[in-house]
Amino acid sequence: MNEILDICKRAKAACSELLRLDSRAKFEILNAVADELLAQKAAIKAANAKDLANGEKSGLSAALLDRLRLMDARIEAMAQGVREVAGFAEVVGENLGGWSHPNGMQISRVRVPLGVLGIIYESRPNVSIDAAALALKSGNAAILRGSASALNSNIFLVNLFNEAGAKFGLPGGAVQLVESAEREVVAQMAKMSEYIDVLIPRGGKSLKDFIAQNATVPIIMTGAGVCHIFVDESANLSDAVRIVKNAKTQRPSVCNAVECVLLHERIAGEILPWLMHEMPEVEFRVSEQLLGECEAELCGATNVKLAGESDFGAEFLDLVLAVRAVRDTQEAISFINAHSSGHSDAILSENYANVERFLNEVGSAVVYANASTRFSDGSEFGFGGEIGISTQKLHARGPMGVRELTTYKYVVRGGGQIR
Repeated sequence: MNEILDICKRAKAACSELLRLDSRAKFEILNAVADELLAQKAAIKAANAKDLANGEKSGLSAALLDRLRLMDARIEAMAQGVREVAGFAEVVGENLGGWSHPNGMQISRVRVPLGVLGIIYESRPNVSIDAAALALKSGNAAILRGSASALNSNIFLVNLFNEAGAKFGLPGGAVQLVESAEREVVAQMAKMSEYIDVLIPRGGKSLKDFIAQNATVPIIMTGAGVCHIFVDESANLSDAVRIVKNAKTQRPSVCNAVECVLLHERIAGEILPWLMHEMPEVEFRVSEQLLGECEAELCGATNVKLAGESDFGAEFLDLVLAVRAVRDTQEAISFINAHSSGHSDAILSENYANVERFLNEVGSAVVYANASTRFSDGSEFGFGGEIGISTQKLHARGPMGVRELTTYKYVVRGGGQIR
């Protein structure tokens, strides 16, 4: 308890110092971090190799090992994301509008940091750099708690960030890593409402359920990625196959990979065998009705099995895809709203009315027409990274960048007025 309390106190103290950092200082800190990421690629990979070796010994799945792995391209992408964040216009202190009171007072609304961010995340060590960079740019202190499986990587990356940043004025305590792997640490962070202003959990359902049930700190919930693609009868089937393949196989272990495909019943028999041919590495879990209707077309297929009800609404994070047929756009919308995690869902269609109805009525944080769900990403949205993808409806939704890590206050300037 004392360790977490000390970390929280240091983070709270750092908030005042962060408010005094100007845009130039943040720019220099972040570019120094980006330089060090590139300069120390070999050392980063060496630290990461220890985590990968430990993960293999402990039986981590291929999907989790992929989320854990840092190679040159991912390190270079981290550095590029930090440089993008460094180049953003300053948001802290931004005037969001103002007006005059009848008595002459000047009232303005000004953007300010949230304060101390507690960020709990699993597997992906690049989150350490993304979160630290976005927190600094938005004037927040960050308390990071990664998973035990990425401990060596996270320690190295957070130390790199602090050592590079300290040369240009990064306050001590602005970015801290909780190294303990004990579950009790998460429970302690969840109760630190005196010090932590917002808790952001990024991970599996059990982590998020635990936080939701135990936290006294306000939460921004980043939901699981149960993403859907609906292929309408009017879709260009060649494009549809290409988009679904990208959304499932380009990186199946991430939250914006598609987990369920809905096929309009009129084209299901044509496109399903095509999808299976193009993705032989994927296990297709097909609904009983659709499997029966396509029995002849799927004869001899080795990558298909009967889906259970639990497969619909599941986040596989693997080369597994649930598939079922629907009668029309309305059924697709109803099914998605019932089974989606509210992350990202797509329609592939050339029918304007169906597209607009889908985009309007599906309640997820990100909805797509004729594009892969893999674009639900802070860097793809131009945010230079993300703290997470919020699936809740209050404060922030979708990929969370710098602006989503701020709130506002009212500044009132008077000249002796009384009420």
